[in-house]
Amino acid sequence: MAIKDWPPQERPRERLLAEGPNSLSDAELLAIFLRIGTRGKSAVDLARDLLCRFGGLRHLLAADQTSFCDAPGLGLAKYAQLQAVLEMGQRHLSERLTRGEALTSAQQSAQYLQARLRDYPYEVFAVLFLDSQHRVLAFEELFRGTINGASVHPREVIRRALAHNAAALIVSHNHPSGIAEPSQADCQITTRLRDALALVDVRLLDHLIVGDGDCCSLAERGLI
Repeated sequence: MAIKDWPPQERPRERLLAEGPNSLSDAELLAIFLRIGTRGKSAVDLARDLLCRFGGLRHLLAADQTSFCDAPGLGLAKYAQLQAVLEMGQRHLSERLTRGEALTSAQQSAQYLQARLRDYPYEVFAVLFLDSQHRVLAFEELFRGTINGASVHPREVIRRALAHNAAALIVSHNHPSGIAEPSQADCQITTRLRDALALVDVRLLDHLIVGDGDCCSLAERGLI
């Protein structure tokens, strides 16, 4: 049965407008993006098939062009549309961090850093540079490594902090394994960075480790 023939209170678009996007399943959200299904399948049925084929929403959104376009019901037009949507989401998060509002919780920065770092297949170490009111001055990816780790140099972090005239930093790196638990090496580099930055009167507020759908704050665990 086509979605247009469903009761209005069960249609994804109508439910989104009435109850908000959080009320919808991954398949229902994807169905709104797809708009139409294929022969014998509604958009929701097609969405469920695609989520099963790719192993979930995140893997579908991160699929390369060839894999995406080879799937039934998709193609170059949908791929281009999806890339535009993802880029708009990235820019929206960036603007929220650069409007001059102070960061007041780990959750605010974690949301942005997850979107930026979690899909890399290798480790990336990044820094949010903040002023004395904890407003974002800049975001930079400073070091990249293999899946086994990245070499982090406190001297370079200090150099960039001074260049931005930053009063505080939030550092972050991803775990390509998807597990956001800090390693002993993560704790050691956090301590080195905290102590080195203190010498130039810059505070290290947090070190966020980005996993697959999860983010660990070393500050919240009392490790800074």
